[in-house]
Amino acid sequence: MRPAADAEVDVGIRIYALAARLYPICRSITGDGVRKTLQILGQQIDLTQHAVPTGTQVLDWTVPQEWNIRSGFIKDASGRKIVDFADHNLHILGYSAAIHRTMPLSELKAHIHTLPDQPDLIPYRTSYYSEQWGFCMTHNRFLAMEDGDYEVMIDAQKADGHLTYGEYVHRGSTDRDVLLSAHICHPSLANDNCSGLALLACLAKALRGRKTRYNYRFLFAPGTIGALTWLAHNETNAARIEHGLIVSCVGDGGGPNYKRSRRGDATIDRVMEYVLSREGRKGTIKDFSPYGYDERQYCSPGFNLPVGLFQRSAFGTFPQYHTSADNLDFIAPEHLASSYRMIMEAIDVLELNWTPVNLFPKGEPQLGRRGLYSALGGDKSAGETAMAYLWVLNLADGAHTLLDIAERSGMAFHDVVRAAQLLRDNGLLGETL
Repeated sequence: MRPAADAEVDVGIRIYALAARLYPICRSITGDGVRKTLQILGQQIDLTQHAVPTGTQVLDWTVPQEWNIRSGFIKDASGRKIVDFADHNLHILGYSAAIHRTMPLSELKAHIHTLPDQPDLIPYRTSYYSEQWGFCMTHNRFLAMEDGDYEVMIDAQKADGHLTYGEYVHRGSTDRDVLLSAHICHPSLANDNCSGLALLACLAKALRGRKTRYNYRFLFAPGTIGALTWLAHNETNAARIEHGLIVSCVGDGGGPNYKRSRRGDATIDRVMEYVLSREGRKGTIKDFSPYGYDERQYCSPGFNLPVGLFQRSAFGTFPQYHTSADNLDFIAPEHLASSYRMIMEAIDVLELNWTPVNLFPKGEPQLGRRGLYSALGGDKSAGETAMAYLWVLNLADGAHTLLDIAERSGMAFHDVVRAAQLLRDNGLLGETL
């Protein structure tokens, strides 16, 4: 196996191992599960935890009370547990109120959530902003419950505390930022979003040894309320974001999928379209819609940031979505590695993209006497090499980036980058500031 292929296998295994460590933790939008998750991620990178108190106004929202759960079950009249939180985190409604009562099945049914069309799976359900209690279970198990009294117990607490999120910034040579964000609020869902958390942590770790132009801001925050909280406290930092990706559902074999930013023609939109078109990937590009993950907060009209959504299978389209089938068997190291490589390719394009200016714009400069036709050894043909030079020189008018040139010429971006670098080294190109 080639060294590059070895490295790709290795990174997929490392991402999967980290996702496996995160999978058992019961997370929600606040609470001990979030802090435990951030602690594990912090073993990979120098993660800063931010704690925002309950009751803090964040734009039009308010940070809710903190929720923590210890146990929960349903017992039948014989004392047999029909449902047990210890068996699966999804068995308890997220943010459920506490309860300990005995009640008839007729009353209990209103508080049980199932999936009749997927009778062997446990659904993921939440009640973040309303006072409810409830259980989730397989529909087959629900149908097997007999009339009678059941003891129901949920040992959970809502109390004033904090919303916690994690942030890591890799510093570049400029004051311009790339945002990479993953939601941290889902319990025991491997693809959505242990995969995104683990991938971004490993990506951040890999960037530590790399000199970059951009700052790379990694954000691990609960969905919706976490993004809103970060935006409310970081309007200055938000204004420096030139490119951004929300990362979720990146561990399965579907897709890949990319949803454009609200702007629709932002550089990140074009970069991701380019990356998803390479090597026969046949990625799907979708226009922005105000429904989805945290891209809709960053793309709200008051911010309108260039932030898109990258996934393998798109949310809501795969049968495992928000069910107990989204487990560690559903994701795989090779898919995680492929997702990692695509995001790294996007970073490469962002880092290597610049706007050239032809210093000899009247006619074509004589390339042969500068030795340029033979400078790119190993090309498929001298003709392709010459075409890369000619495309760059012709479009290097200060209005086209290297990505523009690659798109218009149909040439590989890295071939255009190499040609531009050699032209610059030979005094034929300058760069706009």
